[in-house]
Amino acid sequence: MMNENKPLSREAIVRAARDVLENEGRAVLSAGERLNENIAEAVELILARRGRLIVSGMGKSGLVGRKISATLSSTGTPSFFLHPGEALHGDLGTVTEEDVVLLLSNSGETDEIVRLIPFLRRVGAKIIALTGDMKSSMAKMADVALDSGVAREACPLNLAPTSSTTVALAMGDALAVALAEVRGFREKDFACLHPSGNLGKKFLKVRDLMHTGEKIPIVTSDVPLKEGIGLISRGTFGTVILTDAAGGLLGIVTDGDLRRYFERTDGALNVPISRVMTKHPKTIGPDRLAMEALKIMEEKAVTSLAVVDGTLVVGFLHLHDILKSRLV
Repeated sequence: MMNENKPLSREAIVRAARDVLENEGRAVLSAGERLNENIAEAVELILARRGRLIVSGMGKSGLVGRKISATLSSTGTPSFFLHPGEALHGDLGTVTEEDVVLLLSNSGETDEIVRLIPFLRRVGAKIIALTGDMKSSMAKMADVALDSGVAREACPLNLAPTSSTTVALAMGDALAVALAEVRGFREKDFACLHPSGNLGKKFLKVRDLMHTGEKIPIVTSDVPLKEGIGLISRGTFGTVILTDAAGGLLGIVTDGDLRRYFERTDGALNVPISRVMTKHPKTIGPDRLAMEALKIMEEKAVTSLAVVDGTLVVGFLHLHDILKSRLV
């Protein structure tokens, strides 16, 4: 049974918590000082294979492994987590000879992990060990071993995995980032893998938001103004795009264009709608960033843009589309 709560002052609680952070910080720095060419060998081994980087570990090491696998996948190295126990009961079939398996065990003697290694060898996969004991069975049987050892745990009893799991996690980050550097992984690549995140939204393209096909408010230039007004009234954009018979952009008509037309003329409705249009309207290409479209709208004080490929109209983008995407 647990003992009764030990009375501690707030100062003592803060000191105990700070000791943990300082202990773990020293452990990470020490691991960095010991880092050697093994990390480069591990990166080269992974890049030389055409498969995935599979991560496996038991208990707390397994939890750390899941996070490492997620970090790898989000930074350009395809990865998934494989539970060692499940692997020995059928899931070994997910491993191929083109894969690399990253095994985590602080002791390097975890039974499920050590038992798994011969079967991974039989499949033909390469093995990287991340361990706190470079003389352990796991380290000796691996193709490459990475040292995640710590002098002691941050736990006052030196029992609970604390500093050791922090160092293992940091080593996983180091491996993932080193791989990303070699692959030339950039912001746009990260955004492609995180489309719902803030960064992903910044790299949204116009084609991701624009209206296409029948949803484009479009008419040919010879349509009578009365018909064009009806289209504007029935739509939700307050705008129509004018094209020639081949779909080439000629101009645009907005609510503002209509108001100006009625103010300066007798308001005839049987004239071609081209009489009212603004020629050479602002446009944007479908592969430009949505952020660029927003900048054009702000600078030119317009709320919509014709999306063109060369001179052909391929889409329509309204300010509301950008606002709905929560880009800003």
